[in-house]
Amino acid sequence: MRAVERNPADTRVIVGVSGGVDSSVAALELVEAGYQVEALFMFNWSEDEAGRCQAADDFDDAATVCEALDIPLHRADFSREYKARVFRYFLDSYAAGRTPNPDILCNREIKFDAFMHHADRLGADLIATGHYARLDHADGYTRLLRGVDPNKDQSYFLSAVPRAALERTLFPLGAMAKTDVRAKAKRAALPVHDKPDSTGVCFIGERDFEGFLRQYLSGRAGPVRVSGGPLDQQAIAEHSGLVYYTIGQRRGLGLGGVAGAEQGPWYVVDKDLGSDTLWVSQDAHHPALEQTELIARQPHWLTEAPTTALRCTAQVRYRQAALPCTVIPHDDSVHVCFDQPPRAIAPGQYVVFYDDDHCLGSAEIQTSGGHDAVPADFSTSVSA
Repeated sequence: MRAVERNPADTRVIVGVSGGVDSSVAALELVEAGYQVEALFMFNWSEDEAGRCQAADDFDDAATVCEALDIPLHRADFSREYKARVFRYFLDSYAAGRTPNPDILCNREIKFDAFMHHADRLGADLIATGHYARLDHADGYTRLLRGVDPNKDQSYFLSAVPRAALERTLFPLGAMAKTDVRAKAKRAALPVHDKPDSTGVCFIGERDFEGFLRQYLSGRAGPVRVSGGPLDQQAIAEHSGLVYYTIGQRRGLGLGGVAGAEQGPWYVVDKDLGSDTLWVSQDAHHPALEQTELIARQPHWLTEAPTTALRCTAQVRYRQAALPCTVIPHDDSVHVCFDQPPRAIAPGQYVVFYDDDHCLGSAEIQTSGGHDAVPADFSTSVSA
């Protein structure tokens, strides 16, 4: 039975709590709506370079909130599942020159799989999280919609979650703005009402990212070469490993004061793993940063999978706008042609498809570029 069809008073909901303000207010909303609410805190990362694990502090905050709301708090350790199903893929992707999105994997593999199965063992009818997204169950069909707060909408990160899981999920914050969430937490005297939002990699947190990667991956040094302009093809520096860079990256390149170059920012425009070459440019509109086509693999559809060309909008990064495009399906891949170029398409990131506020699904970006990047057996014809 779908979430919308249940009587709250007869429905046991396990809400995922993190010790932050969003999940705390999500729990508060469920209590006020009359659900039988219990909370579950997930331990997913056991290492901490500062000595005391941040998760322990977050658990203390979650326990204080649950005591204030008078709801039971459970805890579960999913660190083994996280490292096997999310973090291993994260490292393998970086090693292969891609830029993975662990938040999308984390939702699919942990929060809406391992967490949901554990909640089932606790007797849950439904689960809930503090994501800023909405679900519409009209006509017996579950649709994932953007949250009403455009600055906090998290449907992008939920685009790979199975629809069957979404049918058993509640998003209490989907119709709320972040400012309203904090205000409600303050009115309810929740001690986390002014706690800063968590940032960084899902469950790992904010860190010196390059230093963190160096603990697990050994990058090979290679030349930094210029693409285009008066210094075209010239080597201007040496990098310590392609794994530490992403397409479109501007910060942290350490390329100030290059002889013969203008004063201004540099951008990563390509990574050649064969020669360990990092290609850079000072052209903010370099063709490599303004591609209009991409190939993405293993699309996950939250609607009926298209069999012919689909007109919709899509975004290739969380903070970018969704742009009009044509999606051409082919076996286990899709060819996406944008009307105008999104910024810095990066293999390993996800392209997420929308029809207005309705999230249609997503796929992992494999390659970017024109038809020369498309596999020879990939049909780009548009069916009528």
